[in-house]
Amino acid sequence: MYINLSGLNILVTGASKGIGKAIATKLAEAGATIAIHYNKNVREAENLASVLGNESRAFQADLSKPDEAANLFDRVALEMGSIEILVNNAGMATASDISSKEGDWLDIWNNTLQVNLSSCAILCKKTVEFMLKRNSTGRIINIVDNAGFKGDSAEYMAYAASKAGLISITKTIAQSYGKKGIKAFNISPGIVRTEMGNGIIETKGNDKATKDIALERMTEPKDIAPMVTFLASGMADHATGSTIDLNAASYLH
Repeated sequence: MYINLSGLNILVTGASKGIGKAIATKLAEAGATIAIHYNKNVREAENLASVLGNESRAFQADLSKPDEAANLFDRVALEMGSIEILVNNAGMATASDISSKEGDWLDIWNNTLQVNLSSCAILCKKTVEFMLKRNSTGRIINIVDNAGFKGDSAEYMAYAASKAGLISITKTIAQSYGKKGIKAFNISPGIVRTEMGNGIIETKGNDKATKDIALERMTEPKDIAPMVTFLASGMADHATGSTIDLNAASYLH
């Protein structure tokens, strides 16, 4: 199947490494121009922009700060001229023991929801507004997690809550703006072998983290990117609002 994304500007958050880097690479291979969002990994992001070509470029934003998501969108739209597709991939998962002090627990809760939910929500809002004002069509692809459906271990309560909220945002956008030409999708991995995923594995233990998968290996970033590219192509627009599981059958809807 040939997918041609030439002429499309795509904002991928958390694109300097891991899942985001794999997604950005696959989208660029199909011809898209990528806005590579990063927080601290400036060298990796700028190197990736150079490798991807297609006039791709890197944009810094700390999504743990309330104003950064909106500023990121505005900068990308201004410098690139348009945004046809948003991929909300950036996320964090920090373990927080239920017996910890309330202040410490709440700090992790608020930070997790700011990065994983509030910043994603703002980027979705800005994308919808941008497309409506231009009377243009587009797609939003949110990277969620099966924890948003089934919950997670107690130390990752904030993470599970943030992903559940993002799933609901995607469904709402799909139902509300489909006739305006805006489609929205969820991609739901399980634990993926990335820097963040390895941290979860260390917390849970390898046996517990891998016991439910039905394949011979854990999911890797390269397993996520082709589906995102397919959704970006417009070939699956009638799947708008749906969640696509990419978790080696560790959780099925």
